[in-house]
Amino acid sequence: IKGSAYENAPIVPISAQARVNIDVLIKTIADTIPVPERNPDAIPIFLVARSFDINRPGTEPLKLQGGVLGGALKQGMLKVGDEIEISPGIRHDRQGKTVWEKINARIVGLKTGGESVAEISQGGSAGILTKLDPSIVKSDAFSGAIVSYKDKTPPVWYELALETKLLDRVVGSKDKLVVEPLKKGEPLMLNVNSAATVGLVQELSKNKITVKLKLPVCADVGARVTISRNLGQRWRLIGYGVIQE
Repeated sequence: IKGSAYENAPIVPISAQARVNIDVLIKTIADTIPVPERNPDAIPIFLVARSFDINRPGTEPLKLQGGVLGGALKQGMLKVGDEIEISPGIRHDRQGKTVWEKINARIVGLKTGGESVAEISQGGSAGILTKLDPSIVKSDAFSGAIVSYKDKTPPVWYELALETKLLDRVVGSKDKLVVEPLKKGEPLMLNVNSAATVGLVQELSKNKITVKLKLPVCADVGARVTISRNLGQRWRLIGYGVIQE
């Protein structure tokens, strides 16, 4: 690393198994990488990475526990007792058309670091315990969703207009493949926050595309979206886009 940007980076010998110097490592990270300023009064944005049913098979009906949402808090704070909204929510098929409906719930418990807590803030992963029917949250049904206060979740998009920035070369390929221009009608893998969806290019112009999404996403205008192309039967990162109004 001599001559690189990391030439003078601190080196901390540790043993995770013997738990030696872990405290020194944490202190060094805190001293070297400034902790971002946090606003506890900001509207909470919780990124759902997982959702699951924690009940064992055969649990008696009166002892059933509600569904759990696992993920990380991007901003703000959440407390036990808060009324929350989950978006995009639940899928419904109505009159031959697929729509998504936001769902409301109340936080009945919070867990982080294996402990029950009264509130959570930014940093680390956490679990939100609810009274939602376990059958609707099982098998990561809400993966990619956003949790916030009622009527405070970001917009839900069925189509995205993106200002794009393509890389010079494909990421993750053994061969140094040049990123070719996007094509009308081609499918792209798009990731924003904790959500992943496939978008079909409908319109394109210089550095701008419009894509129709297979699954809707919940995100703010200005959010960054990674763009991947299917190459050799695998999705490879080729650039990113910024959501436009």
